[in-house]
Formats: sequence, structure tokens, C-alpha cells
Amino acid sequence: EMTTEGLVPITRDYLARYYDKYPLPPIPDGVTALAARLRALSAELAAASPFSPEEEHLEQEASVVPAHKIDENMWKNREQMEEILFLLNKSRRPVALQQKSTPEDAEIVSTLDDCETKLKEMLKKLEQFQLKNADNVFNTGSHSFLLLTLLL
Repeated sequence: EMTTEGLVPITRDYLARYYDKYPLPPIPDGVTALAARLRALSAELAAASPFSPEEEHLEQEASVVPAHKIDENMWKNREQMEEILFLLNKSRRPVALQQKSTPEDAEIVSTLDDCETKLKEMLKKLEQFQLKNADNVFNTGSHSFLLLTLLL
């Protein structure tokens, strides 16, 4: 007769503790430099055009320490991408930009459109990655359950 003695349920917490034993390699220096450059550009933009109350909330969100668990980080990234795409939507742009009144406005619109396209592509890839991982976790859980059922 088989027993379940010594078996533990494979929960999210169990997997998190397991993967804590396998830390990721450090982020390359280039990423740190790029992040600092982006922060500096953001500060310049904020000085030239102060944040609205909604934008202040986004700025506070962006400045918090990132989650150290990969799944939390991915969900936060996905949430932020969706929020940025919402804000980049053509209908939310200033009227002057929508009408492309000047060559400078047309250039800004082109840049915003490029950003929106790239962000949509990244979001789609992230969603596909999350779906694939969810399927893998589900299948692993199903296989574990099936194996336990066969053993008992």
C-alpha cells in the first residue's frame, strides 16, 4: 500500500522557495546605465511639463522598488504596458497632435505611433509567454496529480 507520507503539495509558495535557491545572474551594467538615462530624461520632461495628478500616480508607481519574484514582475510590467498603451491612444493625444498642425507635431505623432507599435508587440510577446508558462505549470500539476493517483 502506498502512502502520501513525505509528499508536499506543490503550491506557489513552495515553488517560490525552491526557485530562491537559483538566483538569476546580475543585470548587465548597460541596463543600469540605460535606466539612469531614462530617469534623467523623465526628470527633464517633468521639469518642462509638470505631471497631472494621474501622471503623478504613474510616476510614483514607476519609482517603487521592483518586485523580486519573476511572476510578480511580469504582471507589473504587463499592467504598466497596458496603462502606457491606454495613454498613448490617439484619442487621448492633444488636439494639435491629432491634427498634425506642424511638421514638429507630425514628427512627434510618428514617434508616438512607433512607440505604441513596439509596445503592443512587447505586450503580445509577454502575454504569450505568460500563457505558455501557465500551461506548463498546469500540465506539471496535472501530471503530478495523475502520478499520485496512479501511485495510490
